[in-house]
Formats: sequence, C-alpha cells, structure tokens
Amino acid sequence: MFRMMKIASGVVVVLVLMLAPAARAASDQSNLVEEARITVDNLKKDQEFGSALSLMRRARAVLIVPALLKGGFFVGGEGGNGVLLTRNDGGWSYPAFYTLASASFGLQIGLEQAELVMIVMNEKALSAVMKSQFKVGADAGLAIVTLGSSAEAATTRAAGADIVVWASASGAYAGVSVNGSIIKPRASWNHAYYGHAVHVSDIVLKGAAQNPNADALRENLASLR
Repeated sequence: MFRMMKIASGVVVVLVLMLAPAARAASDQSNLVEEARITVDNLKKDQEFGSALSLMRRARAVLIVPALLKGGFFVGGEGGNGVLLTRNDGGWSYPAFYTLASASFGLQIGLEQAELVMIVMNEKALSAVMKSQFKVGADAGLAIVTLGSSAEAATTRAAGADIVVWASASGAYAGVSVNGSIIKPRASWNHAYYGHAVHVSDIVLKGAAQNPNADALRENLASLR
C-alpha cells in the first residue's frame, strides 16, 4: 500500500512539473492581453493624437504591442510581444499572438520602453501582416505612416495610408520608426492560449478559437465608435 501511494505521489509530482510550464505560459499570454487592453485605454486618453482614435474606428485590424523594449530581444536591438485583432461583421476577433523585433526602432535617446499600436487600414495591409514573416517597409506597395507630435499634420499624412503607427512612452510621443522591423506570429503562444494548435487566420478571420480572457480587450476596441 505504501509503495502504491509513493508511486501515485510520484505521478502527481511529474504531472505538476509537466503542467507548470504550460500554466506559466498561459499566464504570460493572459497578462499580455490585459496589457493590450490598457494600451487601448492609453490611446483613448491621448488628446494629442485624436486622429489615432478616428483611424481606429475605421481600422480593418490592429496590432498592439504594450511594451516595446530596447534590448528586449538581442543586444543593440528592440522588440516586444503583441496581439493582432481584426474587425469582422460580428465585432472584433479574438487575439493572435505576434512578436515584433528590429535591429533599431529609432527609439529616442534615453528611451527604454514604449507602447505601440499598428493600425491596419485595409485588406491589403492585413494580408501582408499575416504573412509568416513580414518585414515592415519591404513591401513597396504599402504606405506606412508614423503619427507625429502634431495631430493635425498626422491626420493629413495618414490619409490614404495602409498602416498607421501610434507610439507613446508615458504619454509622450515615442519617436518610433518601425521600418525594417520583423513581425512574426507566435504559434506556441497561440497554442498555449487556446489549448490547441491553431493558425492565425483561423483565429482572426474564421473565429475558430475563443478565450473569454480576451473579451475585455475586444469590448474596449468595440467601444471606439
């Protein structure tokens, strides 16, 4: 009996050790989704960039990176994790997880972290972003505009843009250039968050995966009317 109990205890320990990394990973994704919701709140409060809100109301999709870190992925570079959501007939999709990295985002001197939203304005730009690996600026057919410190000028420049980039660091313009950065889906994070392997297009276009943890973020985006 003691030997059976010992074996059972060993099995429990093994299962806990096996499940612990998955639980931590799921927590990472849930935290990122909540941080993305807060980033949308920060964009709403940014009076200087009212044009960003009007663009969000017409956006086909958004890629939200709550924390773009200097040296976050490799020495001398910047990077961050983000979520992609699309606007469909029934509202905003559930998020697909992405990573964004670059040798240099052109962050202002002394700036270590910024939050970033890529506002995807049309189907052509969405198709490009959803590639297995998309290099920003490499597609000559896409017009990409970064919002500047003048909201009026930003509105003019953003007219006709395929992708508009909003970036902020503690409420101040972050001076971020995303040209040359690489955007890639994180298949392992999508798997961990939804409990099974699922393609980005199945999440954001077909609605084949759901997680109620993301409902607050989706509702926040839907409130931009």
